[in-house]
Amino acid sequence: MAPPTEVLVQTSPETNPHVPKRTTVKALVESDGLTSIPSNYSYATHPNESDASDPNDTIPTIDFSLLNSGDPHQRSKVIQDIDKACQEWGFFMLVNHGVPETLMKAVLAGCNEFFNLPMEEKMEFATKDIWKPIRFGTGVDIKVEKFFFWRDFVKVIAHPEFHCPSKPQGFSEVVQEYCKRSREVTMELLKAISESLGFEENYIDKAMNLKSGWQIFAANLYPPCPQPELAMGIPAHTDHGLLTLLIENGIGGLQIQHNGKWFHVNPLPNSFLVNTADHLEILSNGRYKSIMHRAVVNSKSTRISIATANGPSLDTTVCPALELVDNENRPAAYIPMKYKDYMDLQLEGKPGLEHVRLPVV
Repeated sequence: MAPPTEVLVQTSPETNPHVPKRTTVKALVESDGLTSIPSNYSYATHPNESDASDPNDTIPTIDFSLLNSGDPHQRSKVIQDIDKACQEWGFFMLVNHGVPETLMKAVLAGCNEFFNLPMEEKMEFATKDIWKPIRFGTGVDIKVEKFFFWRDFVKVIAHPEFHCPSKPQGFSEVVQEYCKRSREVTMELLKAISESLGFEENYIDKAMNLKSGWQIFAANLYPPCPQPELAMGIPAHTDHGLLTLLIENGIGGLQIQHNGKWFHVNPLPNSFLVNTADHLEILSNGRYKSIMHRAVVNSKSTRISIATANGPSLDTTVCPALELVDNENRPAAYIPMKYKDYMDLQLEGKPGLEHVRLPVV
């Protein structure tokens, strides 16, 4: 996912005659003679973004098939592993999840074809309104960062109603099947997480009204950058919602924060990278953390990533589960807030978690 305010870049043809007035990073890269990035894409002046390294510890790997193996001891062990991963990392790799590799490759290929459509066909979906069911553009958060991200995106609302561009041919059908299958995986994971928190397996489903839950399909395109050390695909952020599932086209770029340091993530082939998001932190009263992560770019290869974000229904008010609150020893750490209002907060450039997190007494 990404920080909130996203619009299309306006580039003056007087500044660069090779770039159309209304452009994207892909168009910028494909313009003649690009050897350096425009100054409004430079992120190097931000001191908080330290370099990343490869982690000494390995990001936890969860074998999804063991959740449904029929062996209660195996299931119990996997739930304990998920609990540990959510507490210590906020990220884990999910293998043997049952989503066909052919489908994962097809949806990545379909996204690549979409980004290769003529500009005017993509521009039909250009909008500043995040509540539009289909949005295309270039990420920029002018209110907060005053610079442009090295990323183009397409985002669709996939649940409770499915939306998708009709081009390229077959794209909508592939995205719909992928969203359906990844949502099924998410629902099973949330059953396990309900149990890891000490509840019956349908607790989160019922409490968050997941039958009307919000699912967003977001495809990101990171073209090669002539000065990758200066640019940023997506700056450090956390995701709203409960769980985000991410896949990519084999080109690394995701970095996560762990124990105060930034680490490169090298996901296993055909795996989902799963991260706990803001509303799982709130619901668990801080037991599970929504972890900062970011996307960096490179000078050689185009990276495509696909994130499916899964949240409560828009009208669900999220607060710490009462069973996890003890007013004396473990008071509520977050104020209640309706999910839609939380997302609106982000649109105003306010970090949502900081807005709902109560001060420690």
